[in-house]
Amino acid sequence: MNMQAQPGNRVTPPPPPSSLEDMQLPLPMMRDILLKTIFRKNVSMVSDVAEAVCLPRQVTQELVDLAREQRLLEATGTLNANNGNEMGYQLTDAGKSRALDALSQSEYFGAMPVPMAVYREQVKRQSIRNIQISRQELTDAMGHLVLPDDLLSNLGPAVSSGRSILMYGPPGNGKSSISNGIRDAMGDKIYVPRAIEYSGQVITVYDPIVHSAAEVEIDDPNSLRRRRTFDTRYVRCDRPTVITGGELTLDMLDLVYNPTARTYQAPLQFKSSGGIFIVDDLGRQSEPPQSLVNRWIVPLEEGKDILALQSGEKFEVPFDTLVIFSTNFHPNEIFDQAALRRIFFKIKIDGPSQENFLKIFALVARKKKMPLDENALVHLLQNKYPTIDNVYANYQPVFLIDQMIAICEFEGIPYQMTPELIDRAWANMFVKDEKIVK
Repeated sequence: MNMQAQPGNRVTPPPPPSSLEDMQLPLPMMRDILLKTIFRKNVSMVSDVAEAVCLPRQVTQELVDLAREQRLLEATGTLNANNGNEMGYQLTDAGKSRALDALSQSEYFGAMPVPMAVYREQVKRQSIRNIQISRQELTDAMGHLVLPDDLLSNLGPAVSSGRSILMYGPPGNGKSSISNGIRDAMGDKIYVPRAIEYSGQVITVYDPIVHSAAEVEIDDPNSLRRRRTFDTRYVRCDRPTVITGGELTLDMLDLVYNPTARTYQAPLQFKSSGGIFIVDDLGRQSEPPQSLVNRWIVPLEEGKDILALQSGEKFEVPFDTLVIFSTNFHPNEIFDQAALRRIFFKIKIDGPSQENFLKIFALVARKKKMPLDENALVHLLQNKYPTIDNVYANYQPVFLIDQMIAICEFEGIPYQMTPELIDRAWANMFVKDEKIVK
């Protein structure tokens, strides 16, 4: 079976479970989550309970029947005309007692978790390594950027491989923008589990901050009453992108345990499964870059990560993430050769040529409605850039034009570009090297 996914094509969705046996979860765990959800959400109709636990109605009915057999639920004896004459259910005294006892062990309720083994199969169906991005797709995603001709030739194979990428070079040349362009080029959607079960523990995964653009229909309270084509314990999302910078520490890559709720939250790299994890400004973290890369050695080489529960038990989780390291340092300054070997692609992002700098300048000026002036540009190129050895950077056109706009708005004059305004803008781009007398 060919599971290769092209950008824009539909990833094979996780099939909805058809029975309790199909769930592959411990029955007591499912029963307790059902009871806790009914108790916390005060729902009584099977259709409402099914929506709350994100299961098909027939599977939810099986679970309700199981709880009734154990005298934890009872029928209310009334039919609800607004819910297709459904029978209502309520917790018995024993059911309330069991719900409270279960809540004391774990506050988790709501969406039934997906077993880790089942999730592994979905990871294979939507793997980042299944994507093949064409030159045109990458060009379209980077269309707002002016890039050297050979850069896309280097980026394309790196992205399609789904392997690690190190982008390095002087600051202000669009490494972060290129990373975002790579994300945009992927284009398709994947299925992110709301929560995962491992060894009886619940690990929450879906995060609205990380997993953007979840389709509205997922959260439509009426939609779950229609026949769904995938397991609604998952949320259909754009491929995720996690961006970290100088704040990244090694403990952010571990499971986060909530001692009050007695549940775990997936670490950042797990939330980025099927997508991109960007380590921006590598070398600015409190952890040495070598230590950060060492933490990624097993995931990058073996496609699996090792996490640990509070008990100390370690277990494997799938690692299916395109990791992009971005740094302003030369790689030899922050890594040894063993670490560099483990990063599959190394791509230098240089500043633009003078020709590309002028293209960027013109594009930014047009976007910001700043008229170009030949004398001002000649002054900039002949009198200003020689003072910094004609080193151009992608951020400079935006900076200079924004400065001139701010001056024009303050002075109450139409947007314009003059040698004098270039001088005033330039003075704010660099700080004069001088000693401050204290």
